[in-house]
Amino acid sequence: MTPKSILAAAALGLSFAITTVAPTAQAETLRVMSGAPSSALNVPISRSVVVESDVPFAELSIADPNIADISTLSDRTIYVLGKAPGRTSLTLLGADGRLITNVEVRVTPDSSEFKERLQQILPHESIEVRTANDGIVLSGTVSSIARMDRALDLANRYAPERVSNLMVVGGSHQVMLKVRFAEMARSVSKQLDGGLIASDEDGNFLGVGGSGSLGVTAPDDGETFGQLVGVFQQSGDAIGASVFGFDIDSVRVDILLEALESKGFVRTLAEPNLTALSGQEARFLAGGEYPVPVAQGDDAITIEYRPFGVELNFTPRVVDGDVINISMVAAVSALDSANGITGDGITVDAFTRREASTTVEMRDGESFAIAGLLEDDFTDLNSQVPWLGDIPVLGALFRSTSFAREQSELVIIVTPHLVTPVQGDALALPTDRVKIPSERDLFLFGRVTGSTPTAGAAGEVAKQDFSGSYGYVLD
Repeated sequence: MTPKSILAAAALGLSFAITTVAPTAQAETLRVMSGAPSSALNVPISRSVVVESDVPFAELSIADPNIADISTLSDRTIYVLGKAPGRTSLTLLGADGRLITNVEVRVTPDSSEFKERLQQILPHESIEVRTANDGIVLSGTVSSIARMDRALDLANRYAPERVSNLMVVGGSHQVMLKVRFAEMARSVSKQLDGGLIASDEDGNFLGVGGSGSLGVTAPDDGETFGQLVGVFQQSGDAIGASVFGFDIDSVRVDILLEALESKGFVRTLAEPNLTALSGQEARFLAGGEYPVPVAQGDDAITIEYRPFGVELNFTPRVVDGDVINISMVAAVSALDSANGITGDGITVDAFTRREASTTVEMRDGESFAIAGLLEDDFTDLNSQVPWLGDIPVLGALFRSTSFAREQSELVIIVTPHLVTPVQGDALALPTDRVKIPSERDLFLFGRVTGSTPTAGAAGEVAKQDFSGSYGYVLD
């Protein structure tokens, strides 16, 4: 083999080697060609990029050395090191002083490692990563708020307080909260009063004794026993009263007994349903507003309205998939006239209120009993005439005994659901199955409703059979 053929083979092998390595080196090398426009040079912070020129240069300069630093490796090769985020210009001049090219140098944070970590942690999320000045911009669509928070936490590790979030959360983000309020109240009271009255044959009082609703004081002069009994029987407290007596010579002895027992039972049930967007607060009130007078400094009185009834305030957040975080305040209130106040001719009722405030987390369709309140109040009272009330058996005529017990139980159960909108004709109102009757139906046949619809959503509702027992039955 001649020397000429050896050199040719060596040149061919070198050409093949350069062709093989070139694709790997292009990512960190910028080729500057004479007479052609130069593309921008992207340099990560604390990373270096090599700039190669096809013509030798005699002089080079960088506009802002605080952004990028340069050094020459040869008369055709430049070493560029990124120092701080920003943009600057690299100028190359030839031996004759003529401009070879201006290269725009963009120094950005190194996001390659962040992209790798983001792909490892959230492999199935379509998140795009870009750099802006000295920060990171995240965009794209994520499947849940929890995954978006993970991406933001990771980005803050690489660019603290310099992360812009342009991501959106896909999927369903409307939550319907179904709340069930159930309250049971029962009250029992019993009372036993006794009295002893002595009178002469003319009906004049000789003495009176008793307690409680029958009193222990003697009546006014001139009042007869019959008058006392008449007033006693007409009073509201005389329910269950009885009078009987006997004569001892010319003295008439009458005994008055009153035995009362009252029972009460109340059941309250409310089921408000409310839909809200994830992260937005929703409010619900089924009840009314009560006017309350408020005194002002200039002796004037203004009216403020206080709501009462079933109240519900909640803020849902779809955390991940079908996991829902709910912050809510639920309350049941009612007017309480027994504990109201009266002043200056104005009566203001009090309020009874049951309230629960909590934050829970559950999946779509799951239920929690977030509140349960059981009250059991017991009161008994025994009043008597001194000494006489201590006499066995007969002492009951000089005693007033009362017993009262009140029990109540409140339970609040919440159930969240992820919901999506539907076509308007797929929903029906309770009034859709009832139509206004025609004059013919009303006057000739006595029908108070018109014909029942047979098509559409209203027709499906009309097909429901409501005959027989339905709703809540209490025995």
